[in-house]
Amino acid sequence: MTHLMDASLVDWSRAQFALTAIYHWFFVPLTLGLSFIVAFMETLYVKTGNEEWKKTTKFWMTLFGINFAIGVATGIILEFEFGTNWSNYSWFVGDIFGAPLAVEGIMAFFIESTFIAVMFFGWNKVSKRFHLVSTWLTAIGANLSALWILVANSWMQLPLGMHFNPDTARNEMTNFWQVLFSPVAINKFLHTVLSGYVVAAVFVLGISAWYILKNREIRFAKQSMMVAVVFGIVMSLFIVLSGDGSARLLAQHQPMKFAAMENIQNGTRKAPLVVLGILKDKQNADLKEEDFAVRIEIPNILSTMAFLDPNAFVPGIHDLTHGNPEQGIMSVSEKIDKGKVAQSALSGYRTAKKAGDQAAMTQNLQVLNENYKYIGYGFLTDASQTIPNIKMTFYSFRIMIILGFWFVILFIFGVVFLWKNKLTEKKWFLKAALWSIPLAYLASQAGWIVTEVGRQPWIIQDLMPTMAGVSDLNTGSVQVTFVLFAVTFTLLLIAEIKILTKQIKIGPKEGGNN
Repeated sequence: MTHLMDASLVDWSRAQFALTAIYHWFFVPLTLGLSFIVAFMETLYVKTGNEEWKKTTKFWMTLFGINFAIGVATGIILEFEFGTNWSNYSWFVGDIFGAPLAVEGIMAFFIESTFIAVMFFGWNKVSKRFHLVSTWLTAIGANLSALWILVANSWMQLPLGMHFNPDTARNEMTNFWQVLFSPVAINKFLHTVLSGYVVAAVFVLGISAWYILKNREIRFAKQSMMVAVVFGIVMSLFIVLSGDGSARLLAQHQPMKFAAMENIQNGTRKAPLVVLGILKDKQNADLKEEDFAVRIEIPNILSTMAFLDPNAFVPGIHDLTHGNPEQGIMSVSEKIDKGKVAQSALSGYRTAKKAGDQAAMTQNLQVLNENYKYIGYGFLTDASQTIPNIKMTFYSFRIMIILGFWFVILFIFGVVFLWKNKLTEKKWFLKAALWSIPLAYLASQAGWIVTEVGRQPWIIQDLMPTMAGVSDLNTGSVQVTFVLFAVTFTLLLIAEIKILTKQIKIGPKEGGNN
């Protein structure tokens, strides 16, 4: 496989997929959260009969529709890239990875496309209650789309419910429910959609604040802000719980990512949590401890978070690469050896099958099964290849956490000022809410950086490194398409911002028509 030697091809293929994913994720969080906010607003309209709530619902529904339409385009391209840029990956696990994506297309997207038409064009054409049901089903459909996509992504983080077929060199699904209800899948779905809800809450809060600053549509803005801050606070509480669960899952199933998030070089008991830290300009090639320039930490907390035990041992990067026999941790070099044994056994099995040597087939198959879980390590040549970009993972994690707490504070202030009817007096709060909109997107993107950069070099944890999954393409063609996608996606993003801005400046219309 010559592409294994072409680092440039791997890097450009990764860059193209990252570019597409980043732009796609600009649109998805708002779709996930705003769909439910709109549904809550319309519920208030149906229950109260207040036309002000209808006007509020229709305004945010329009912004949802603009964002939804542009987000679909990037999502389709993202799925196509699995076949064009990652064909070896698609061959290796397509039977498993393709299943949730197929369900997403058949079920979730069907629900969205069916009821979104009623949601936008059914005002005064169907009953209030049927229209409300359509709005709720559109929101549920959008979030079901996220469920199946996140199930597929979670399987890459923790591959379960499958069996490797040596005759086809493919992984085949043996237990769909194990894939669907994987602990990583459940947690990732909850944590990801909750982050989208927070993004949407900040978005509605910030736009509402802009209207108050401009002394426009004050009643509408306060109604919108009330829904946003309550929705935001509730979802922020749940996201803390799901984040706590994420930490334990990472410590158990992706300890290298966990160590990189906290920059733990050498494992320890009663591990402290680094609240804030500044890393030195250069990462230590020899994996020594003196990599922090400054840090503020809380004793014992990390061990408690990871294993619910303040005395628990949290392995560091040095333990995970060089091994720690006392803690039962195998070195990467040992895993590489086992991976090569697995690959050799697979080759021997297929050779024996062609020769009709049943005894050799049985022997090689036994060796393959004993070492299969390390097969991905057979593509590696050095232990350092298993270490992700520490600085990017470390800082992205803290950006996500710090901004998450900032949004909670923002929502609480919003509740207090609405309760005391002092919003118009608090210009600083309104400006902070407005400028928090890009921060919400930054926090959401930072979360995905932790997830994806932190698991490198693996495209499938322990089973396939990124360099083995890439298609055997000409590097120049990937570079050209990267530039084309970068230009196209940037134009789409600019177009959305312009359309949204124009619609916001127009403001909400009266709710009696359409």
